[in-house]
Amino acid sequence: MTDHAHTNCEQLLGSLSEYIDGELPQKLCEEIEKHLAGCDDCRVVLNTTKRTIDLVHAPIEMPDLPDDVRERLFKRLNLNDYLNPKP
Repeated sequence: MTDHAHTNCEQLLGSLSEYIDGELPQKLCEEIEKHLAGCDDCRVVLNTTKRTIDLVHAPIEMPDLPDDVRERLFKRLNLNDYLNPKP
């Protein structure tokens, strides 16, 4: 773990979304990448944020449940209204 004063962390975190989206000027990106190379904490925040974005954009895979299993599950969870949705 690299020891530093964490003086740029708050500034970096304020620009994190724009950095991830590629909306920052190249020079600022280079400064952020230099900071990230020496700051484990900010790297963790960056990686966690990227992973969260990936999960939000990932398609939801619906498991194929047999009808009787689905019905029992929904009844057990008190979700009867979702068994036969109203048109």
